[in-house]
Amino acid sequence: MTQPIREFNAEAIEAMPARSRAAFINALSGFKSANLVGTADAQGRANLAIMSSAVHLGSHPPLLALIIRPGGDERHTLSNILATGTYSINHVTDTIVEAAHQTAARYERAVSEFQAVGLTPCWRDGFKAPLLAEGGISLGMVLREHQELAINGTHLVIGEIVLACVPEDSLLAEGAVDLRTAGTVALSGLDHYHTTTSFKRMAYAKPDQPPRVLAR
Repeated sequence: MTQPIREFNAEAIEAMPARSRAAFINALSGFKSANLVGTADAQGRANLAIMSSAVHLGSHPPLLALIIRPGGDERHTLSNILATGTYSINHVTDTIVEAAHQTAARYERAVSEFQAVGLTPCWRDGFKAPLLAEGGISLGMVLREHQELAINGTHLVIGEIVLACVPEDSLLAEGAVDLRTAGTVALSGLDHYHTTTSFKRMAYAKPDQPPRVLAR
C-alpha cells in the first residue's frame, strides 16, 4: 500500500524552527558515511571530530572531499588541516558509536577528543596526523585543495589518500572492500546510526545487456 506523501515547499522549510530544520534537511540526503577525522595542531596536540560529509571524487589520484561547517577558530579540525596539510579519515564501526558521537561535543582546543571519549590515537612515522587505533578502516590524507564556498560559508576540503589501513578479512579478490565485514556503520540525519546488510550485488551495466544480479 502506498504511503501518503507530505510536501514541504520552500516557505514551509524556512518556517521550521532552526533545530528541526537542521534535523530534517540532514536526513534528506539519505544514508551517509560516518567518519572520525583525526588531526593535530602545529604543536602536535591531537583532535578528533565526527563528520558525515566524505565524498568520493576520483580514484586516480585517489581523492575524497569533506564539507566542514562555517566557523572561525572554533573549527579546530579545519585549522589543523590548514596548518599541517595532513589529516585522517577513520570509519566509525559498530563497537565505537557512543564514543564517536561524543566527539561532536564542543571541547576546548587544549582538550584531546581522543582522551575525552576514550579512543586511541595511532601515529605513523612521517605522518603528522593521528589515525584511529580502534580497528576498522583508516585513511591517511594529504590536503590538495581548500575552498570557502560563497553560497553559505562552508569549507570544501579535498584530500588525497596516501595511506589506507584495511582489515585483512574485508579485502575482496577483485579489489573491492567489504564494509560490513569491516564493521563500518552508516549515519542518517544527525544521530541515527545503522548497521548494514548486503542484499544484492549487480554486474557492470552495459547498454546491450539487461541488468544482471551477481552471485554473492
